[in-house]
Amino acid sequence: MEKKLSFSAYSVIGVMLFALFFGAGNLIFPATLGQNAGTNIWPAVIGFLITGIGLPFLGILAIGFSGSRNLEELASRIHPVYAVIFTALLYLTIGPFFATPRTGAVAYDIGIAPFVGDGYVQIGLFIFTLFFFGITMLLSLNPAKLVDRIGKILSPGIIILLIVLLVMVIVKPMGSIQSPQGDYIGGAFMEGFTEGYNTMDALASLVFGIIVINSIRAMGVKSTRGVLSATVKSGLVATALLGIIYVGIAYLGATSTERFGLFETGGPVLGSATSYYFGTFGTIMLSIIILLACLTTSIGLITACGEYFHTLFSKVSYKAFIVFFSLLSFTVANFGLSNIINYSIPVLMFLYPLAIVLMLLTFLSPLFNHARIVYVAATIVTFMISVIDGLKTFCDLFKIPYFNWMDPIISLYKQILPFYNEGLGWLVPVLIVILVTGIIGRIQKISTAHA
Repeated sequence: MEKKLSFSAYSVIGVMLFALFFGAGNLIFPATLGQNAGTNIWPAVIGFLITGIGLPFLGILAIGFSGSRNLEELASRIHPVYAVIFTALLYLTIGPFFATPRTGAVAYDIGIAPFVGDGYVQIGLFIFTLFFFGITMLLSLNPAKLVDRIGKILSPGIIILLIVLLVMVIVKPMGSIQSPQGDYIGGAFMEGFTEGYNTMDALASLVFGIIVINSIRAMGVKSTRGVLSATVKSGLVATALLGIIYVGIAYLGATSTERFGLFETGGPVLGSATSYYFGTFGTIMLSIIILLACLTTSIGLITACGEYFHTLFSKVSYKAFIVFFSLLSFTVANFGLSNIINYSIPVLMFLYPLAIVLMLLTFLSPLFNHARIVYVAATIVTFMISVIDGLKTFCDLFKIPYFNWMDPIISLYKQILPFYNEGLGWLVPVLIVILVTGIIGRIQKISTAHA
């Protein structure tokens, strides 16, 4: 008989999932959003929640629904070579290219920078990240229970500290909410929507999903329906916690602008707010918790990358990958937080649509009898649009003229693709392609059955 889990069991898995997701970006991006959205905070927050918690939730469910053992197996429904390239690129993005260096940069910005003089910020970052990624490397070489124990203590600690801080923000706001800035003036919802990409949680969910499912199975739930049901309930616990904290931090950011002005990134927003409410003691407490949280996230990401690439290239040892990824993360972290964020945006504009479409196809797959033609056609269409979006975003961010061949393509996309200016130009074409190729897939299945 199928075992049914108790509410406490769902809560344990949900908090574990929260801990997996909750890293550097989950703190800084809602704070930045709040500052820039100002009086348009609520439409911006709704957009952020869709991509910041809605898509990660769907990603976890997609892995459970598919029955795949890992992301590469799921993506191989498109093509085995594509599966390896997509999975490797995703691991590098949530690993040493962006997310892992960001943990070190955020830990420095929130935990150390407030105590460093203005003239020593860069050298301070270098020294701190040298130690930070040195410790990451040592603990990743020998993953032990120490990291799990720190995580179990940290998650409740972070939640309690943030909730106390957010209650203070509601009871005694730092100032009145100011006017919106930049793109938040006329397009707050879509700006919040794309800002949610920066958490990278939807990409990470395709990796973390299997961890959650294995935990559920280890508790005695074996059937696909039972695993899915438990995944939904555990996922709701995690997304509820994330949602409360996102909304609270965004509101904190919105109320901080009058007193502190606009910051380039979200780290100083949190640091300034904690200092305002709790003084030096509060700043030190926040610094310690953020340092440990970022460190455990960094170790988890480096370990995951090391394990995956060791399976791809078994002749290269796991330890060699750990050393290489730690050194690469250290190097990237020294470009500074704002540069890491800026360089990650074009990559996310390229990767996110591909990840979303893979999730969508996973849920719709039974309707078109899992026909490969649907997976391939939808992915090709998505790629053709998202690769241009990524290049366009890169050129726009760094004020580089478009490549000559890009101009006619961008002009065409703007004319014929609905929602292109909002960053969702891929959506309608993909839905049409899924519908048409899905019908073809069903007809082929019927024809084969009759033959």
